[in-house]
Amino acid sequence: MTDPVVATGYRPSHIAGNAALLTPMQRELIDRVAQLGPRFAERAVRHDREASFPVQNREDLRAAGLLGICVPRAQGGLGADYATYLLVSAEMGRWCGATALSFNMHVAASLWAGEIADALDMSVDQRADHDRKRSLHFRRMVAEGRLYAQPFSEGGAAAAGVAPWGTVARKTDGGYVVNGRKIFASLAGVADYYGVLCTLDLPGHAEGGTRDDAMYLAVPADAPGLTVQGDWDPLGMRGTVSRNLEFTDVFVPEDARLMPEGLYAQAASRFPHMFATLSPTYLGVAQAAYDFTVRYLRAEVPGMPAVKRRMYPTKQHAVAEMRIRLEAARALMLQVARDARIDPDTDTRMRLFAAHHSIMEGANDICRLAVRTCGGQALLKSLPLERLYRDSRCGSLMLPWTAELCLDRLGRECLYQPDEQDEVID
Repeated sequence: MTDPVVATGYRPSHIAGNAALLTPMQRELIDRVAQLGPRFAERAVRHDREASFPVQNREDLRAAGLLGICVPRAQGGLGADYATYLLVSAEMGRWCGATALSFNMHVAASLWAGEIADALDMSVDQRADHDRKRSLHFRRMVAEGRLYAQPFSEGGAAAAGVAPWGTVARKTDGGYVVNGRKIFASLAGVADYYGVLCTLDLPGHAEGGTRDDAMYLAVPADAPGLTVQGDWDPLGMRGTVSRNLEFTDVFVPEDARLMPEGLYAQAASRFPHMFATLSPTYLGVAQAAYDFTVRYLRAEVPGMPAVKRRMYPTKQHAVAEMRIRLEAARALMLQVARDARIDPDTDTRMRLFAAHHSIMEGANDICRLAVRTCGGQALLKSLPLERLYRDSRCGSLMLPWTAELCLDRLGRECLYQPDEQDEVID
């Protein structure tokens, strides 16, 4: 990582800890983001204040070739795997959490259609059809620099994985007609395509289908019947511009499929690590809060008086606590990266829930300590810490794995064997 300060000052940790353990590709891609980072951090102030999307960051990512980071090399992309992407996302999060979170929504489309789809069970015909269709989407990402989003939430139980999607796709000649609504749709009004998760409306299925009938369709932003609605004025992650999407008889062709019909449900159950791609953003936010606190106490924050505060034991103890929690979160993220695979066993799945919860909650805890340690100056909007604190609070509220849902699922898996039920008490 390119060091953003002089050699005599504080030298931030590499986002992965020991960079020597990384592959050459991982080091190069993380460094590519680090080169862009100072620009992202500078722009974050205005976009947070305006709740506007950092369009210039998108152009920088496109110019750096990063929109195709997880597109296979055979399709013209960089060919980064899941583990590499987590590290890159964390580095991006330390510079601008909203950019990293939005970028994740884009990369998700290439991971679902690429690395994860390659591990799923498909017939020969399904595989050939999927290869043809995903080539279209990958070409858009790489050659055309198109940005994909992944609108997920609907305000009900579907995004938590316990009900069918309320947004419905009905098959028609040459494609599908989509009707429904998505909320908290990151990149709303900015993305070129929305990777919409919906339910395929099949004749004879009660109430419009089941979770096994899930579809993943790329809807063009300019498709007739698609509208962006609502205001966007949240606590944090304001630069994601996560407004509402309304779909009214929106037609998309069959080539819009990002996965074959019915395959998304298989992918979601067999590769749960995909739902932890949000947590690296928050590790990056926590790293940024720690970095700022150290610089502040060492009087190395540009534009501030050169008054050191590092000599007080209370400050030293607080920074030590922050570092301990930061290293725990980093270790857990690296564990997630190592563990990720198709069909993880129960212990691996439980580690995943525990890691995701710990990183999301831990990021806010680190930011809380940073605000308390830096004191009143931390509340000023001219400094980044209050924004980092607000951004960090958002992580454990994000579906599909909020902090509460992680606890629910982890607690059940700890105490129940598969298919085990409670005894009937008379």
